[in-house]
Amino acid sequence: MHIVITGGAGFLGVRLARALLEKNSLSLAGAPAEAITTLSLVDRAEPPADLLADPRVKAVVGDLNALLAASPARVVPADAQLVVHLAAAVSGECEADFDLGMHSNLDATRALLETCRALKTKPTVVFASSLAVFGHSEEQPLPSTIEDNTLPTPLTSYGIQKFIGEQLTADFGRKGFIRGRSARLMTVSVRPGKPNGAASSFFSGMIREPLAGVRGACPVGPETPVALSSPGLTVRGLIRAAEATDAEWGPRTAVNLPALSTTVGEMAAALERVAGKSVAALIDWTPEANIRKIVATWPGRIDAQRARGLGLLPEADFDGVIRDYIRENPHAVATAPQT
Repeated sequence: MHIVITGGAGFLGVRLARALLEKNSLSLAGAPAEAITTLSLVDRAEPPADLLADPRVKAVVGDLNALLAASPARVVPADAQLVVHLAAAVSGECEADFDLGMHSNLDATRALLETCRALKTKPTVVFASSLAVFGHSEEQPLPSTIEDNTLPTPLTSYGIQKFIGEQLTADFGRKGFIRGRSARLMTVSVRPGKPNGAASSFFSGMIREPLAGVRGACPVGPETPVALSSPGLTVRGLIRAAEATDAEWGPRTAVNLPALSTTVGEMAAALERVAGKSVAALIDWTPEANIRKIVATWPGRIDAQRARGLGLLPEADFDGVIRDYIRENPHAVATAPQT
């Protein structure tokens, strides 16, 4: 089986690639499992050395729009059976640069779907959407709990672009050009590495930086609600989206992946329980109006019934998520967790 991951050198793309290579085979849409023979990782940068060392991995380096325009077969070869579309400009970037978001999130998604359509082989396409398709406003307030049939009301360019991507994926699937699966990702924490331009970046930074022994900024108040998912659970959700049968998946509309409903204050308390008071004291509670404005529109509680039907459940608590991060990234942690 040939699998394509756009954004394959990014954090989630790399993690997904490693999980698929370890899995070694995939039961696509419920079909008998096939060995994964080729994994094409499409990104502006090369993937890490451990992935490049695997003979099954092929790196396709360049801007996705440019690659699709110049040589679409380099991105989605004729034998590609599964495409996981992770590549995107993130929320903060899209608010700061409208054209960047439209180019990276709308134009690239449409071009990728058209490339898949041209194959005439009906590949499975898993589109990574976002909880940012839901936005709260006084004129159109969100319900206290987001359910699978809650109307998306995006209030950011990023959220609008992701919702359009869901609709394009659904319509290309309705027409029989692809098997379309849109999965709405929750805020992923804790991400290793450096902060990116996402408005949600601090949800990882406020944990990651203190664990590394440096100060981490939190631009919102401790009462701020958040719907979180660990990196591992997010990747499992993407794989399940590819493996589910059509009957298991259900309607063409997007599936909300499971979320741990918590608050920023509870996240800080979990950090104190796991790593100690001195580590939690490294969080700088420094309000930032632009970030607060974006985050305040996002939902904090998700009832992911369709995800439960697929066997996907949220984490039990954030303490476990932090402990998993420490176990997986010991080089990035200055203080041993408390027992």
